[in-house]
Amino acid sequence: MSSANGGWSRRRFVGVLAGAGSGLVGCSTSSGPSSASAPSKPPASSGSASPSRTRTPSAPAPTGPRPLYLGTYTSVEGGGTGIGIAAYDADSGRITGKGTITGVTNPSYLAVHPDGRTLYAVAERDAGAVTAVRLSDRKVLGSRSTGGAGPCHLSVHPGGRWLLSANYGSGSVAVHPIDPSGALGALRDSVTHSSPAPGPGQEGPHAHQFLTSPDGGHVLAVDLGTDTVYSYRLDERTGALQEVSRARTRAGAGPRHLTFHPGGRYAYLANEVDNTVAVCAYDRKTGRVSVGAPQSTGTGSGTNYPAQFLVTANGSYAYLANRGDNSLTRYAVEGGGARLRLLDTVPVHGDFPRQIAFSPDGRLLFAANQRSGTVSVFRVDSTSGDLRLAGEPFASPVAVCALPL
Repeated sequence: MSSANGGWSRRRFVGVLAGAGSGLVGCSTSSGPSSASAPSKPPASSGSASPSRTRTPSAPAPTGPRPLYLGTYTSVEGGGTGIGIAAYDADSGRITGKGTITGVTNPSYLAVHPDGRTLYAVAERDAGAVTAVRLSDRKVLGSRSTGGAGPCHLSVHPGGRWLLSANYGSGSVAVHPIDPSGALGALRDSVTHSSPAPGPGQEGPHAHQFLTSPDGGHVLAVDLGTDTVYSYRLDERTGALQEVSRARTRAGAGPRHLTFHPGGRYAYLANEVDNTVAVCAYDRKTGRVSVGAPQSTGTGSGTNYPAQFLVTANGSYAYLANRGDNSLTRYAVEGGGARLRLLDTVPVHGDFPRQIAFSPDGRLLFAANQRSGTVSVFRVDSTSGDLRLAGEPFASPVAVCALPL
């Protein structure tokens, strides 16, 4: 997120909710099928199946064009008109535009169902909502209220029956049922992070991420406003949430995004406000997260807002997107996931990389650059962790999320 609307924090660098409170949609028409439609065989899933996924299926590397979906803001000048449809070449990384799924407001974050048949998007506006789109014909299956403001992240629970979303503006998390068609039911449960008190410079809670642990035993919410990671048990029969523990970062850290190591015992936390990262230990039995000491992002003394972590499937390297420094920090992962060693930073070849994602085979890394309206693609060397730009960045209006399938 990035905002300063209606008492929200200083993070909204563009007025993403300008006019969005009215609930208006982008356009009245939607595009038909194209060569970038959903894969005929559902992709493997490691859990949330979101753009932040860190593990990849052990399958042969795909070749030829693959689907790519792009999130944007529709309520800002120069923004998109819905969810962008593109295709990327699995070998070269070259992106080709294919159209737009319209009728979706401010789809700033995307996730796909584990069966690969349904796409989900947040509607990041004052009256927050989540939307389901059937990928076979790109039909919008409807939207449901999140019961909060400014949803900025969502993920699908591994069983495929529940959608988890985080409302940044109201500092709450939400659970929606998913029916067999992929469509969403009415809000089943929500929790507002009413304690602890907001951190320095924050007016209230700001839930920024809601994801499932790799073992599937807990769902975790990262809240920038309260400097806290909350752990819940999700009743997979009713969708009810029960808080079981909470972990505080240091005051004013502003935690934004948590990514697990493939081993499941450790995770890496990007702290947006104080420009640090931290290694976290995770207890599978209790769901408790223990936040380690702050570490450098390697971005120097300039203004920088860390956005998102990725970890390679073999657990050897981690990458951090830096908004401001406009770089990707590369870390070596050591001690079975217990340590991060800063290696270097690589220019992202764009402005304000809001989100990053691996292709399913892990050979490509996509960076959505919000201010430049581009998507950069890098080839990932699985042995050294080196990143190499794969051609010129692809132009996409206010690119804030890239979901390669």
